[in-house]
Amino acid sequence: MAQLIKTNCPRDCYDGCGIVIETRDHGPHRVLGDPDHPVSRGKLCSKCAVAYNGVWQDANARLQFPLKRIGRKGGNDFVRISWDEALSTVAGRMQAAITSHGPQSILHTHYSGTLSLLGYMFPNRLFNYLGASEVDPDSICNAAGHVAWSLLYGSSIQGFDPRTARDATCILVWGANPSHSAPHAHEHWLAEAPGKVIVVDPLRTETAAAADLHLQPRPGTDAALAFSLLHCLKQTGRFDEAYIAAHTVGYDELEADIDRATPAWGEAQTGVPADDIRTAATLYGAGPALLWCGQGLQRQTTGGNIMRAIGLLPALTGNIGKPGAGFYYLNVTPLFAGVDLGWLSGAALATREITKVSHMELAARLAAVDEFKMFFSWNTNPLASAPDQARLRAALNRPDLFMVVSDLFMTDSARYADIVLPAASFLEYDDLTFSYFHLIIGAQARISGPLGESLPNAEIFRRLAHALGLREPALLEADRAMLDTMMTQMNTGYDFDELKRRGHFTLGETAARWYADQKFETPSGRIEIASEQAVAMGLPRTPQPWADAPPADGLFRLLTPASKWRMNDSYSNDPNIIERSGPAALHLNPSDAARIGVREGTMVAVVNDTGSLRLVARLNEDVLPGTVLSYKGRWPSLEGSHMNVNFIHNPQRADMGASTSVHSTQVSVAPA
Repeated sequence: MAQLIKTNCPRDCYDGCGIVIETRDHGPHRVLGDPDHPVSRGKLCSKCAVAYNGVWQDANARLQFPLKRIGRKGGNDFVRISWDEALSTVAGRMQAAITSHGPQSILHTHYSGTLSLLGYMFPNRLFNYLGASEVDPDSICNAAGHVAWSLLYGSSIQGFDPRTARDATCILVWGANPSHSAPHAHEHWLAEAPGKVIVVDPLRTETAAAADLHLQPRPGTDAALAFSLLHCLKQTGRFDEAYIAAHTVGYDELEADIDRATPAWGEAQTGVPADDIRTAATLYGAGPALLWCGQGLQRQTTGGNIMRAIGLLPALTGNIGKPGAGFYYLNVTPLFAGVDLGWLSGAALATREITKVSHMELAARLAAVDEFKMFFSWNTNPLASAPDQARLRAALNRPDLFMVVSDLFMTDSARYADIVLPAASFLEYDDLTFSYFHLIIGAQARISGPLGESLPNAEIFRRLAHALGLREPALLEADRAMLDTMMTQMNTGYDFDELKRRGHFTLGETAARWYADQKFETPSGRIEIASEQAVAMGLPRTPQPWADAPPADGLFRLLTPASKWRMNDSYSNDPNIIERSGPAALHLNPSDAARIGVREGTMVAVVNDTGSLRLVARLNEDVLPGTVLSYKGRWPSLEGSHMNVNFIHNPQRADMGASTSVHSTQVSVAPA
């Protein structure tokens, strides 16, 4: 008999939706939106609605048993083995690497394939205990922004509470596309906010089209636009001089730059009409205002400087610490709730200073024979998501490099593994979920047992610790014990079973007001417009009004944002999503297409020094001239070309955080 069970979505998403599972004794369960959840309101986003009712429950698509490779790397020749053989093999290779080359010769990579807390964090305990090296997770996504706002504000993970939007006269969304990355925030939160909405995006997205004002700067000119907005705010008396004097340091060092950044100058630098710059400044300066900076914004060579420059808006207008005011990049909601994330990840277990490797140098570091002897990938799919794919695959072909992959599916990365470990899905174990926008914690409920012999992440790594002969209690701690500890840390007054019944809880009855005390975790305790830390990092003391030059003749700026149908590269193997997404495409402005002789639906060659792709041309007026667009996240193994856009993304770093700069990629485009 069908039951309705509440759970929550653990995907890498701003929304963190509530889910109701209609269980079925035969056939797949039905996955629906939770009508009691304040974000999802009974509806799932399009991608999750398809994938969770599709490939996620397809026994033929899921990995069900441990596998051993018997053919070439990158192929599909594997045989089923037992968990005992798989774990003893992996443990033996780990021990051999430690004995011969030290624990640092084991490199593990992970990210946000699941964001449920046990599945996301517990496996780090084993690698920390061993002293293994780690691919810096955020270097593939958002590290530059974290460094930039940590320099400015002391933290990048404590943004405004979305509930305070009811008091804002303006919401400025800069470099984010909620219509694809936070569809419920787009449909409900932004649409219902009483204030004016400004969107800054070089693409005319659904969110931009729905805004009261859309500023469409050339890619790479965001810092110049920020300074021009600041110029207008200063000229119209919207700077909070008392706040600047009391709570910032270094304003005098960039005042001249602001004074020079007139709207006319801003238009020349960015392509945004001067009148639109003035209008945006008027709207933002009218009262309490919120600033949301997206993660794609800082994936540029000067992404850190861009974030520092835009971050000046709330600082110089005093839009901090009061209702309807604030800035947002990410919210680490479990931390606010009281969860000790260091305990959960086993940070104190580390036996040495952990070696960190940027995703931007991953291919080169793996190619070096003497440094790493084992590569362990879990919760991520680097052979779809990392740049410089051709070099990365060549590095993974090293005969002496032993690779292990844990995943739900036979991904491109799994095809290169020597041992593949099958992971359970979120429907198959208990855990805690969170939104990194809304301040909501959810229960992830076990609906049914793991498919085949697949195991939850935490159980895989407990068993691996046992196979290694380790008896450290933290490595063997049971899921329920950790869930009980986290429930106690969050001081909810009830246990995990009660949270499963309720589905979720929201932090606080009213909107949080971060920085109401105007205390910042910087060396000075103030907002550091001028930063000695930045100087020590080889960066300018203050944000700079820089603008990238347009691409040289014959070149285009390539943008590769999130697709409506994929969560990074998750869901790329769902047959319905493959059909709905259509073939891999390059969107370009009709004027550019006419100039280079490209017609709708024809094949184009997209080329740079890193590689080349053949894509279907799509003429799209929402794309600026000089810019081209191709959505990220496709699995190369499912493409006719066996490639995706990361074959033409080079590993050039952003200016901060050794982070990705994929949105600074330049390419030539011609009829194929």
